[in-house]
Amino acid sequence: MPTLHHLWLSPFARKVRVVLREKGIEAELKVEKVWERRPAFLAINPAGTVPVFVDDDGTTVCDSTAICEYLEETRPEPALLGETPAARAETRRLAAWFDGKFAREVTDNLYREKMLKRFLGLGEPNSAAVRAGYANIRYHLDYVGWLAERRRFLAGERFGLADVAAAAHLSTLDYMGEVPWAEHGAARDWYARIKSRPSFRPILADVIPGAPPPRHYADLDF
Repeated sequence: MPTLHHLWLSPFARKVRVVLREKGIEAELKVEKVWERRPAFLAINPAGTVPVFVDDDGTTVCDSTAICEYLEETRPEPALLGETPAARAETRRLAAWFDGKFAREVTDNLYREKMLKRFLGLGEPNSAAVRAGYANIRYHLDYVGWLAERRRFLAGERFGLADVAAAAHLSTLDYMGEVPWAEHGAARDWYARIKSRPSFRPILADVIPGAPPPRHYADLDF
């Protein structure tokens, strides 16, 4: 059985978990407390980050983008990158938007500052970074809403990797109660459709001891 080294609230690990479920791949999930910097884990990923995917034949792939591309090539059905070159280009553009721009401007400023720093013992959150995260998330939710009003899914009419990447980041922040859904109805409606997919339900079942999510987090009807 393949193995996925992950961390509960890592949006990049969540992205791969959803892709695995969409493709019907059973994988053993191993929680990796990356702040412990275990030598055995560093031996397979010197960067010391999750996710790391180890396939049945021992092939080891690090980084969520590389893992998802690998899974598309080795398990092509269902296709999550799109059926045409244009669709694949748009999917990759939006996945990179959320894994890059959104991660820098929002996820790092809220999840890293308010949650991850606690586990890493790095002190109090940077208040300026947190304020920036709160401001930036509204800009990004406006963009998600703009896309959702023009397309059924973010990269077009079919669910795909762009939806997975966006929902993975938003689910991490939603677990923390940091997403102002009430102000962004179109984005909320799109996210409700993603939450209802069977592949997403294990994500919604995650509960970190001592830090439970808000009530609406696992509610498919918000």
